[in-house]
Amino acid sequence: MAFLAILVIVTSCNSGKNNKKSPDPLISHIDSTVKAGNDFFLFANGKWFKENPIPPSEQANGLWQLIQDTINAQVRTICKSSAAVKDAGKGSNKQKIGDFFFSGMDSASINKKGLADLKEDLDRITAIKDIRGLVSEAAYIHAVSGSPMFRFYVGQDDRISSKQALFIFQGGLSLPDRNYYFDNDPRAVMIRGKFNGHLTNMFKLMGYQDDAAKLAADRTMKLETALAKASRKREDTRDPLKNYNKIPLARLKASMPDFDWELFMQSSGLKTVDTVVVGQPEFLTAENGLLKSVPLDDWKNYLKFHLIGSLSRFLDDKTFLESFSFYSTVLRGVKEPKPRWERVVEQTDRSLGELIGQVYVDEYLPKGTKEKLQEIGKRIMEVYAERIRNLDWMSDATKKKALTKLGTVIMKVGYPDKWKDLSSMVIDRSSYVKNGMNANKWEFAYNMSKFGKPVDRTEWDMEPQTYNAYYNPSNNEIVVPGCNIIIPGYERTMADDALLYSIIGGSTFGHEITHGFDDQGCKYDEFGNLHNWWTKEDSTKFFSRTKLIVRQFNEFIAVDSLHVNGELTQGENIADLGGVIMGYEAFKKTSQYINKEMIAGLSPDQRYFLGYGLAWMVNTRPEAIANQVKSNEHSPPRFRVLGPLANIPEFYATFEVKQGDAMWRPDSLRVKIW
Repeated sequence: MAFLAILVIVTSCNSGKNNKKSPDPLISHIDSTVKAGNDFFLFANGKWFKENPIPPSEQANGLWQLIQDTINAQVRTICKSSAAVKDAGKGSNKQKIGDFFFSGMDSASINKKGLADLKEDLDRITAIKDIRGLVSEAAYIHAVSGSPMFRFYVGQDDRISSKQALFIFQGGLSLPDRNYYFDNDPRAVMIRGKFNGHLTNMFKLMGYQDDAAKLAADRTMKLETALAKASRKREDTRDPLKNYNKIPLARLKASMPDFDWELFMQSSGLKTVDTVVVGQPEFLTAENGLLKSVPLDDWKNYLKFHLIGSLSRFLDDKTFLESFSFYSTVLRGVKEPKPRWERVVEQTDRSLGELIGQVYVDEYLPKGTKEKLQEIGKRIMEVYAERIRNLDWMSDATKKKALTKLGTVIMKVGYPDKWKDLSSMVIDRSSYVKNGMNANKWEFAYNMSKFGKPVDRTEWDMEPQTYNAYYNPSNNEIVVPGCNIIIPGYERTMADDALLYSIIGGSTFGHEITHGFDDQGCKYDEFGNLHNWWTKEDSTKFFSRTKLIVRQFNEFIAVDSLHVNGELTQGENIADLGGVIMGYEAFKKTSQYINKEMIAGLSPDQRYFLGYGLAWMVNTRPEAIANQVKSNEHSPPRFRVLGPLANIPEFYATFEVKQGDAMWRPDSLRVKIW
């Protein structure tokens, strides 16, 4: 029976007056005016989009927002209950959470102060007399606010994954990517003009007169444009081999002799640095030239803007709204700010997530979450091993290494077994911005303290209430926080396996595991060390296939005439394709699939692919899509559905996709990797 006929029957059954059962979410989201083979993203989600427009305070609406709303409501309860405790011990979790939240909700005090809590910092920047003073203040801002001049952090050494190394990468830009400074399409030109106006307004808020503010804005824009010119394109930073340049400290000093690295590192809490990994050496060389050619006053204005801009969310309404108007409205199309409570809840969670997470696990995470996630992850791993053994393009020698790497993947699910110690972080009710700075300072010091120490492979880089997941190639691990178990529409019961294996199995576990074997993952061995373990022939065959996925995504028009960047997004696109296939193959081993169980009139195959569509049910503003295409390695949600599914024969069979349909691709162009 054709799928549309099934849909009509099920819709009819669910519309009876005496039928109290809620309609199945997969059925209720379908837009039957769209043919599945033309645009499965809108077919699977279009009705929900029509009934749920994007709120004025959001850049998108959909599954992620529904889940985030649930998490925000839970975190809000944690924050409010903590703030209400009158006798919380100083330094306790409840005291820190409650005081941080209280200080953020005290809008009267925040607006009365304006920038007063930062006056000492701004005065200190004004008083800088030489480059040495500039270096000292740059180090301070790295600790409490943003990342001016470059990115600077401690992380696992790519070639010796058991050790921590110091990294310096290009950075220091206020626009999302270097191409915003140079592209000449109408949108980019408009954004540059608006950014210059934003700079001017920010300097006015700092007390500059109109002419001085305009001059400071022009000079800051000129300085950042020079930094952008020295930066590699984002797609050129994806190759870990080309961006790993480990050099002695003496060589770093020689490449940037006018910058006092000893002072910068001492100010950052580092004492015995012998080597450093430089991502893009030419960037530092160019920046050293700017230290000599750009007037000191321009650098001082640049630092002031980075200090204030990065802390604007903690500051008075005038400063916050000025930053919001550019970064949210201009860049992402958001019409109005979220309510203060929501902004403060999200910021409390960002700054004190480790403390929030401990309460969240105890009070909100469903029992059995960890076990269910482990079950799904294990099945995905088993399927991956089968697929590797049967690959026709990979040699036996490389298959053996691939299986070894797969067998050593560490799965961290649910929540960590031990929590970070935030006892030294100082939080009180006197100043929201100072609380934010203290939280940033603690995080920076914690990161710096890792240098020279063994890698703690039990550490998590996400909290259990963070709806996301990641693969860390240096640890050869996947991390799936507990809240990923949430599926809207199934709050009171566990969703069926078709949804669990499409959303959690495919778009989460399968996706993240594939990162261990994509165009970057193939360059890290089972120990997490940077070294290409594929044969030359295997690499040639692999990249001949990935060229097809680059070509496929280059053809997608995201918004206006702006195409998806297939080269930049290929790693994520490969992971999406691998993920949906692995999730499907694992689902085929469940009793629901084997017994051909029908739910809401849908077959297991239909439910699986509709579930995958639900995983990316995100309706995004055009401005936000354009921003993502220009500055992010992930394709917009629509193409994360259309792209992978257009390469899967079982999808074609399930939804009767035929030649002439927009999603149909000839077999010669279908990407077959995993």
